[in-house]
Amino acid sequence: MSAPQIPAGQVELRRADRDLLLRLLAVDTVSPLETGVLSDGLWQAQRAYAAAAAEQGFVVARHEAPTAADLTGTGVPESVRRAAADPGFLACQPSLVLRLGPRRAAARTVMFNVHLDTVAGLEPVREEADRIHGRGAVDAKGPAVALLAGVRAALETEPRLTDRVTVLIQAVAGEEGGAMGVFGTRPLVRAGFTGRINLFCEPTGGRLLDHCTASMTACLSVDGEDAIDDRPGAGHNATVLLGYLAQHLAVALSAGTAGGQVCVAGMHTGDAHNRVYGSGRLLLNLSYGTPEAGRALAAATEQAVAEGLASFRTVFAGRPGFARTATDAAAVTRLEWLKRDLPALTPSADPVARALLEEHAGLPRWPADEPGFTCDAIWMQGVPGAHTAVFGPGDLAANRAHAAGEYVDVADLERYAAAIGRVLVQFSRTES
Repeated sequence: MSAPQIPAGQVELRRADRDLLLRLLAVDTVSPLETGVLSDGLWQAQRAYAAAAAEQGFVVARHEAPTAADLTGTGVPESVRRAAADPGFLACQPSLVLRLGPRRAAARTVMFNVHLDTVAGLEPVREEADRIHGRGAVDAKGPAVALLAGVRAALETEPRLTDRVTVLIQAVAGEEGGAMGVFGTRPLVRAGFTGRINLFCEPTGGRLLDHCTASMTACLSVDGEDAIDDRPGAGHNATVLLGYLAQHLAVALSAGTAGGQVCVAGMHTGDAHNRVYGSGRLLLNLSYGTPEAGRALAAATEQAVAEGLASFRTVFAGRPGFARTATDAAAVTRLEWLKRDLPALTPSADPVARALLEEHAGLPRWPADEPGFTCDAIWMQGVPGAHTAVFGPGDLAANRAHAAGEYVDVADLERYAAAIGRVLVQFSRTES
């Protein structure tokens, strides 16, 4: 008797699946790092997700909030440290681990990671015949629901799947808001909830991305004295100084770094027209593909800031109204790293796992000439015996993730579910 066929084409998103997604979308799970508002939304969403997964045989392996101990070590963004000063913050940021099958070594385990927190800007939840709208529809509540549909398809194809395979699902907090997974995914990885194959459910257009950049955030702040508009030279003009540095850094760092990008981001000094602001700040977001590239980019940024300050002094020293700012520029300007020293994910060297995903399960690779992005998969870097990739339905830009009008096409979720089913069935048939 020939082996059952693996799921092909699309796996139907059933009425119960759609209803689960609509319920998850209706729950506010916006990261408090974006709004400052604490709620129990993640507890609610994760319990609903666990209940749906239980119908397929999943059990809860862990469901708890992070602790202060999870924020030790390098790589914790300053914004997270500040937020965690309120004990209520960590208490409302739980992460859930579900397990299907008995506890097994990572070599016979597949792990999926999906985040249920969202960015700010709640969207009206509505369903159409072929499309579902709402905050998190594509990033990443929709993929979370399709993941369960894919597991169901695998079980229907291979009823004895769990005799050979254990499936873990991490349904985490702390992906959005700049948290970088430090209190969601990172503690779960450190606790050993990983597998030989580890797929992070982020929108990739159904393509395998086996490398992820990390990012660091630099803050240039000016702390000088204000002045009135009738005597602008009496104070420090942070607007002109930071504006000059923004342009200087855009040019000096324009070459970026291998596998990463440089973003000259937000700048603010004030809003009024009739005063000179002596204080303000400029933010830079800098991504990199390897730790070595990150260190080189940090050094280049620090050098570029020093050169920009020197250039500013030369250009503005003799100009009326700016002489004091030019003279004191270096003294009133500070470079602070709000986030740095995060790992970056590089491709693993597991030919069997790669062949299983790409050749046997038929998952296409991310184009070599298309830039990758940053996500929680960075915490899998260096985990022994782990092959990790980012793989999900939809597109961050096209599906308006993080923007008004976020949606996901049902057909994309169904194709994704079929792909998940193929991965699990193929893994169950792999001996090594």
